[in-house]
Amino acid sequence: MKDEKINHMWSFIFGSRKKRRRDDMIKTLRATPLFEGLSRRELKVMREIVHLRTYQEGEFVFSKGQPGAAMFIITEGQVEIVDYDDAGNRTVLATLGKGTFFGELALLDDSPRSASAVAAKPVKIYSFYRGDFVKLLDSAPRIGTGVYRALAMIIGVRLKVANENFINR
Repeated sequence: MKDEKINHMWSFIFGSRKKRRRDDMIKTLRATPLFEGLSRRELKVMREIVHLRTYQEGEFVFSKGQPGAAMFIITEGQVEIVDYDDAGNRTVLATLGKGTFFGELALLDDSPRSASAVAAKPVKIYSFYRGDFVKLLDSAPRIGTGVYRALAMIIGVRLKVANENFINR
């Protein structure tokens, strides 16, 4: 009887921590433009295929030229999007913080990454893999279509901004 009480106590402590993490993941997904149009039920489905990853300062999330396999959402820390010239000189293209997502084109295909992503500080990231997304399209097409629609809108806006920057330079 005593062992049952102890096991119940531990499951209560660790179970509540797990529930907080799952709730935090729902909040993060809801705040990400790619998923903000999904219902709570749909976000719970998404939560099951999103993975938490941690990286130490200086660790590569991915490298330029690697096939794109996943997109990422930063929950803590900072990531730098960097490129290196032929001489090995490093150029920081962007510094991304909490709540930012990157690598989303990997949801469309596995074309090579156009830059590298490096943890500028210790970072926690939710990763969403294309393979899981393809399975989601089959099992829950309404959710997959919603994500695709949001992705198309985001890419469209980014293309317009890039065109304006090119024309105005």
